[in-house]
Amino acid sequence: MTDSVETTRIAEIGRRVLDSVRGGVVGMDEPLTVALAAILAGGHVLFEDVPGLGKTLAARSLASALGLDFRRLQCTPDMLPGDVTGSYVYAPSTGDFVFRPGPIFTGLLLADEVNRTTPKTQSAMLEAMAEGQVTVEGNSFPLPRPFHVIATSNPIEYEGTYALPEAQLDRFMVRLAVGYPSPDEESRIILDRVRRQNPDVRVEQVIDTAELVALQAAVERIHVDGDIARYSVDLARGTRDAANVAVGASPRGSQALVLLGRALAALDGRDYVRPDDLKRIAEPVLAHRLTLTPQAWAQGTDPRSVVATVVATTPVPPTVAVRP
Repeated sequence: MTDSVETTRIAEIGRRVLDSVRGGVVGMDEPLTVALAAILAGGHVLFEDVPGLGKTLAARSLASALGLDFRRLQCTPDMLPGDVTGSYVYAPSTGDFVFRPGPIFTGLLLADEVNRTTPKTQSAMLEAMAEGQVTVEGNSFPLPRPFHVIATSNPIEYEGTYALPEAQLDRFMVRLAVGYPSPDEESRIILDRVRRQNPDVRVEQVIDTAELVALQAAVERIHVDGDIARYSVDLARGTRDAANVAVGASPRGSQALVLLGRALAALDGRDYVRPDDLKRIAEPVLAHRLTLTPQAWAQGTDPRSVVATVVATTPVPPTVAVRP
């Protein structure tokens, strides 16, 4: 179990990381905070919104501030699974086939515009995201630890995109919408670019991989009350019982609520999770895990509104004021 000194340290480092990222990324305070919390919780992040809002910049900046080995995978329709995982190639010097690792062998993989590649190639990341390894021609290869995927995607209504398989969506701890910046924020983006006299945004590294692993271990010790665990289950079950939902959030969704709630509590300097932590993240954690009924889909129902209704109607347990 964490103590007050440890949680204060996590909160301070988290503030420094976010300050570093915000030096180059404007107008994404909440998405960046939740994305950082997801990484501290050991999860993967999906940024989804229209092109040109800085999703790729946000992902690259987080990797730089966290000191993670970083590889970028620009997804295209002609990409093959081996382009992600790696493949065996013939070595003339030895006469043998040797495995050549793909870009997924890194600390943080940025899968840019992931839904522009085919479902078969998208699925190549499933094992890596779930188990931290890849299997090629019957041989398994472990990935570096920690390993995280930050993917960006465009809305599926855009030309040249493929819907992400439900199984892969379920592997992302959160799906975050960036949204358009305010007029003041958009003006700042332009003026910052003019002052830099360079298109590149430099983000200062705050911690290294070893420090990140230590922070993730500390987050694992954040206290979770039994009522909080049951509240996460009630929220997930509420999506399963919703009339306009064909398939609700899986147990992986309720678990993600608690895991991410612990990280948010740590970033807030607390060593216990409150119901408000789960309410804050219910939409980005649960909405992308829902499959709507055909009628709801035809009527344009937004899964986020379903989650909002579930949060509003699910009884909240007594606030956990202090850890035992």
